[in-house]
Amino acid sequence: MPDQTVIYYYADAKTTHTTYSDGLEVLQFSNGQIEKHYPDGKKEITFPDQTIKNLFTDGQEESIFPDGTIVRIQRDGSKTIEFNNGQRELHTSQFKRREYPDGTVKTVYMNGQQETKYVSGRVRVKDKDGNIIMDTKL
Repeated sequence: MPDQTVIYYYADAKTTHTTYSDGLEVLQFSNGQIEKHYPDGKKEITFPDQTIKNLFTDGQEESIFPDGTIVRIQRDGSKTIEFNNGQRELHTSQFKRREYPDGTVKTVYMNGQQETKYVSGRVRVKDKDGNIIMDTKL
């Protein structure tokens, strides 16, 4: 093109590959998926259901779902999920923790033990079978 944009259409794959003069590459697939490859190495993928996934050059990932849920994955494999209802989850190799909008925090450890901390200061701990082993009722 006159502006140095290069467009290829791959008929067998029904895919359009556009390269812009600033180095941005955009791939458009027949199923509606669109990938943007930025010159700095970042990639943004928009899936047919409108989920957007960002792949960063430092190894982190972020997915934004149509319902507003956001999932972030760090380089160490830990995952943070932010739900549209205000709840938040953190997944690590040691535990999964859910934080509720009212301040309650529930943690489930890899051995199955559960710990719930309430805003009132109450703490309840259950073993892997769901038996209460500690409850500080206030």
